[in-house]
Amino acid sequence: MYRLILAVFLCSVSVAAYAKERVAIFAGGCFWCMEGPFDKLEGVLSTISGYTGGHTENPSYEETSSGTTGHYEAVEVVYDPAKVSYQQLLNVYWKNVDPFDAHGQFCDKGPQYRAAIFVMNEEEKVLANKSKAALQERLNGKATVVTEILPAQKFYAAEDYHQNYYINNPIRYKYYRYACGRDKRLEQVQESIKSASN
Repeated sequence: MYRLILAVFLCSVSVAAYAKERVAIFAGGCFWCMEGPFDKLEGVLSTISGYTGGHTENPSYEETSSGTTGHYEAVEVVYDPAKVSYQQLLNVYWKNVDPFDAHGQFCDKGPQYRAAIFVMNEEEKVLANKSKAALQERLNGKATVVTEILPAQKFYAAEDYHQNYYINNPIRYKYYRYACGRDKRLEQVQESIKSASN
Protein backbone atom coordinates (compact mmCIF):
# COMPACT_ATOMS: atom_id res chain seq x y z
CA MET A 1 0.00 0.00 0.00
CA TYR A 2 2.84 2.35 0.93
CA ARG A 3 4.54 1.69 -2.40
CA LEU A 4 1.32 2.43 -4.26
CA ILE A 5 0.85 5.75 -2.45
CA LEU A 6 4.50 6.66 -3.07
CA ALA A 7 4.19 5.77 -6.76
CA VAL A 8 1.05 7.91 -7.15
CA PHE A 9 2.76 10.80 -5.35
CA LEU A 10 5.89 10.62 -7.52
CA CYS A 11 3.80 10.37 -10.65
CA SER A 12 1.76 13.45 -9.70
CA VAL A 13 4.96 15.38 -8.94
CA SER A 14 6.38 14.34 -12.30
CA VAL A 15 3.22 15.38 -14.17
CA ALA A 16 3.15 18.71 -12.32
CA ALA A 17 6.78 19.38 -13.24
CA TYR A 18 6.17 18.45 -16.86
CA ALA A 19 3.09 20.68 -17.03
CA LYS A 20 5.30 23.67 -16.26
CA GLU A 21 7.25 23.17 -19.47
CA ARG A 22 6.20 24.22 -22.94
CA VAL A 23 7.90 23.92 -26.30
CA ALA A 24 8.24 26.47 -29.10
CA ILE A 25 9.94 25.96 -32.47
CA PHE A 26 11.63 28.70 -34.47
CA ALA A 27 13.66 28.66 -37.69
CA GLY A 28 16.05 31.52 -38.28
CA GLY A 29 18.79 30.25 -40.55
CA CYS A 30 21.80 28.59 -38.98
CA PHE A 31 20.58 26.93 -35.78
CA TRP A 32 23.92 27.52 -34.03
CA CYS A 33 23.08 31.23 -34.02
CA MET A 34 19.54 30.84 -32.71
CA GLU A 35 20.31 28.98 -29.49
CA GLY A 36 22.17 31.77 -27.68
CA PRO A 37 19.53 34.53 -27.85
CA PHE A 38 16.90 32.24 -26.32
CA ASP A 39 19.28 30.72 -23.76
CA LYS A 40 19.78 34.20 -22.30
CA LEU A 41 16.13 34.47 -21.33
CA GLU A 42 15.22 33.63 -17.75
CA GLY A 43 12.67 30.84 -17.93
CA VAL A 44 14.15 29.14 -20.98
CA LEU A 45 15.15 25.68 -19.79
CA SER A 46 16.92 24.42 -22.89
CA THR A 47 17.38 24.93 -26.62
CA ILE A 48 17.86 22.08 -29.07
CA SER A 49 19.13 22.47 -32.62
CA GLY A 50 17.36 20.32 -35.16
CA TYR A 51 15.30 19.91 -38.29
CA THR A 52 11.57 20.30 -38.93
CA GLY A 53 9.00 20.86 -41.64
CA GLY A 54 10.28 18.29 -44.12
CA HIS A 55 9.25 14.98 -45.66
CA THR A 56 12.21 12.73 -44.78
CA GLU A 57 12.24 10.63 -41.62
CA ASN A 58 15.12 11.37 -39.22
CA PRO A 59 17.16 13.53 -41.62
CA SER A 60 20.89 14.02 -41.19
CA TYR A 61 22.71 17.35 -41.35
CA GLU A 62 24.11 16.46 -44.78
CA GLU A 63 20.65 15.60 -46.12
CA THR A 64 19.07 18.75 -44.71
CA SER A 65 21.95 20.93 -45.96
CA SER A 66 21.36 19.65 -49.49
CA GLY A 67 17.95 21.35 -49.44
CA THR A 68 16.20 18.24 -50.75
CA THR A 69 14.40 17.02 -47.62
CA GLY A 70 12.14 20.03 -47.18
CA HIS A 71 13.36 20.60 -43.63
CA TYR A 72 14.29 23.89 -42.02
CA GLU A 73 17.19 24.24 -39.62
CA ALA A 74 15.37 25.16 -36.42
CA VAL A 75 15.60 25.36 -32.66
CA GLU A 76 13.24 23.79 -30.17
CA VAL A 77 12.91 26.05 -27.14
CA VAL A 78 11.78 24.43 -23.90
CA TYR A 79 10.55 27.05 -21.47
CA ASP A 80 8.65 27.68 -18.25
CA PRO A 81 5.59 29.83 -19.11
CA ALA A 82 5.44 31.03 -15.50
CA LYS A 83 8.77 32.80 -16.05
CA VAL A 84 8.80 33.68 -19.73
CA SER A 85 5.88 34.11 -22.11
CA TYR A 86 5.51 32.99 -25.71
CA GLN A 87 5.23 36.68 -26.61
CA GLN A 88 8.66 37.30 -25.10
CA LEU A 89 10.06 34.46 -27.19
CA LEU A 90 8.54 36.08 -30.28
CA ASN A 91 10.12 39.41 -29.37
CA VAL A 92 13.55 37.75 -29.20
CA TYR A 93 12.91 35.88 -32.43
CA TRP A 94 12.12 38.96 -34.51
CA LYS A 95 15.33 40.66 -33.33
CA ASN A 96 17.44 37.72 -34.52
CA VAL A 97 16.20 37.14 -38.06
CA ASP A 98 16.06 39.03 -41.35
CA PRO A 99 12.28 39.07 -41.90
CA PHE A 100 12.67 40.43 -45.44
CA ASP A 101 14.62 37.49 -46.95
CA ALA A 102 12.53 34.74 -48.53
CA HIS A 103 15.56 32.82 -49.79
CA GLY A 104 17.43 32.06 -46.57
CA GLN A 105 19.15 33.97 -43.81
CA PHE A 106 22.29 36.07 -44.07
CA CYS A 107 25.02 34.20 -45.99
CA ASP A 108 23.09 30.92 -45.92
CA LYS A 109 20.68 30.60 -48.82
CA GLY A 110 18.28 27.80 -49.66
CA PRO A 111 14.95 26.46 -48.39
CA GLN A 112 16.62 24.86 -45.36
CA TYR A 113 17.71 28.29 -44.08
CA ARG A 114 14.42 30.17 -44.43
CA ALA A 115 12.95 31.89 -41.40
CA ALA A 116 9.71 30.48 -40.00
CA ILE A 117 7.70 30.27 -36.80
CA PHE A 118 6.22 26.82 -36.23
CA VAL A 119 3.09 27.16 -34.11
CA MET A 120 1.88 24.39 -31.81
CA ASN A 121 -1.70 25.54 -31.27
CA GLU A 122 -4.25 28.25 -32.00
CA GLU A 123 -2.98 30.50 -29.21
CA GLU A 124 0.54 30.50 -30.64
CA LYS A 125 -0.84 31.02 -34.15
CA VAL A 126 -2.78 34.11 -33.05
CA LEU A 127 0.19 35.59 -31.16
CA ALA A 128 2.64 34.86 -33.99
CA ASN A 129 0.36 36.42 -36.60
CA LYS A 130 -0.26 39.48 -34.42
CA SER A 131 3.47 39.97 -33.89
CA LYS A 132 4.12 39.66 -37.62
CA ALA A 133 1.32 42.11 -38.40
CA ALA A 134 2.66 44.56 -35.81
CA LEU A 135 6.09 44.44 -37.41
CA GLN A 136 4.60 44.90 -40.86
CA GLU A 137 2.63 47.92 -39.64
CA ARG A 138 5.79 49.54 -38.28
CA LEU A 139 7.33 49.34 -41.75
CA ASN A 140 4.70 51.67 -43.25
CA GLY A 141 4.75 49.84 -46.57
CA LYS A 142 8.51 50.30 -47.07
CA ALA A 143 9.28 46.57 -46.88
CA THR A 144 7.44 43.26 -46.66
CA VAL A 145 7.79 40.70 -43.87
CA VAL A 146 8.12 37.32 -45.60
CA THR A 147 8.83 35.15 -42.55
CA GLU A 148 6.43 32.21 -42.61
CA ILE A 149 4.08 31.09 -39.85
CA LEU A 150 3.48 27.37 -40.22
CA PRO A 151 1.86 24.55 -38.26
CA ALA A 152 4.40 22.64 -36.19
CA GLN A 153 5.62 19.35 -37.56
CA LYS A 154 7.81 16.62 -36.14
CA PHE A 155 11.09 17.98 -34.81
CA TYR A 156 14.28 15.95 -35.13
CA ALA A 157 17.22 16.82 -32.89
CA ALA A 158 20.41 17.46 -34.83
CA GLU A 159 23.61 15.49 -34.27
CA ASP A 160 25.32 15.97 -30.90
CA TYR A 161 28.16 18.10 -32.27
CA HIS A 162 25.65 20.76 -33.31
CA GLN A 163 24.17 21.16 -29.83
CA ASN A 164 25.41 24.20 -27.86
CA TYR A 165 27.90 24.85 -30.65
CA TYR A 166 28.34 28.49 -29.64
CA ILE A 167 29.42 27.33 -26.17
CA ASN A 168 31.52 24.31 -27.14
CA ASN A 169 33.27 25.91 -30.14
CA PRO A 170 33.32 29.65 -29.34
CA ILE A 171 36.15 30.64 -31.69
CA ARG A 172 34.76 28.80 -34.72
CA TYR A 173 31.28 30.04 -33.91
CA LYS A 174 32.33 33.68 -33.63
CA TYR A 175 34.29 33.45 -36.89
CA TYR A 176 31.34 31.89 -38.71
CA ARG A 177 28.92 34.48 -37.36
CA TYR A 178 31.24 37.33 -38.37
CA ALA A 179 32.04 35.88 -41.81
CA CYS A 180 28.35 35.32 -42.46
CA GLY A 181 27.65 38.99 -41.74
CA ARG A 182 24.85 38.09 -39.37
CA ASP A 183 25.30 40.84 -36.78
CA LYS A 184 25.93 43.52 -39.39
CA ARG A 185 22.74 42.59 -41.24
CA LEU A 186 20.74 42.41 -38.00
CA GLU A 187 21.81 45.97 -37.20
CA GLN A 188 20.73 47.06 -40.69
CA VAL A 189 17.35 45.36 -40.28
CA GLN A 190 16.69 47.00 -36.91
CA GLU A 191 17.75 50.38 -38.27
CA SER A 192 15.47 50.04 -41.29
CA ILE A 193 12.52 49.13 -39.05
CA LYS A 194 13.27 52.09 -36.79
CA SER A 195 13.57 54.58 -39.66
CA ALA A 196 10.43 53.26 -41.39
CA SER A 197 8.36 53.64 -38.24
CA ASN A 198 9.44 57.25 -37.62
